[in-house]
Amino acid sequence: MARINLLPWRADRRKQKQREFYGMLGLSAAAAVVAVGLGIFWMDQRIDNQNDRINYIQNEIKEVDKKIAEIKELDKTKSKLLTRKQVIEQLQADRSQMVHLFDELVRTIPEGVRLGQVKQNGDTLTLEGVAQSNASVATYMRNLEVSPWMGHADLKKTEAKHDEKRMPYAFSLDVKLRKPSEAQQQQDSGSGDSTAPAGTTPAAQPGAKS
Repeated sequence: MARINLLPWRADRRKQKQREFYGMLGLSAAAAVVAVGLGIFWMDQRIDNQNDRINYIQNEIKEVDKKIAEIKELDKTKSKLLTRKQVIEQLQADRSQMVHLFDELVRTIPEGVRLGQVKQNGDTLTLEGVAQSNASVATYMRNLEVSPWMGHADLKKTEAKHDEKRMPYAFSLDVKLRKPSEAQQQQDSGSGDSTAPAGTTPAAQPGAKS
């Protein structure tokens, strides 16, 4: 005997499919929410990690800046110390230079020349005095130029003074001074030459007559 289903099975099937659809939709929405939550949590962790790295780098930069400031201060202190060292060395060299200069002034002055005034301005020495003749002044200039502690001599003036009979000529010279290192080198190179400068007499021997 054939059975006939008179119930509204199509409507029931449609409702079942709708329930299944809404169930799958809810599961998908829940999965999406979980995925989004996990993604947000992961991104927050990445951001926190990056912030930690940034803070670490900033702290390291501050430490480096402090060290750079300390290095700059040390450089300033070093520069000041080097400047003081150079000043002290220059003072010591100048002190030694003055001793040699006075010695050279005595050694290079020829007979017939007398100095009256000596002035120093930087590396220039101004010599003023009187001489018997212009030839004596020229000899004095040559002696100065071959001196290891003095350089080029520039004649500023020479004039006849009628009130002086023995030394009637007044002169003024500008002489460039050599640096102590250069002078020492020239003095060492010429130490083997024992001859006196041109135009000088055997210096001030006891009993010598002018």
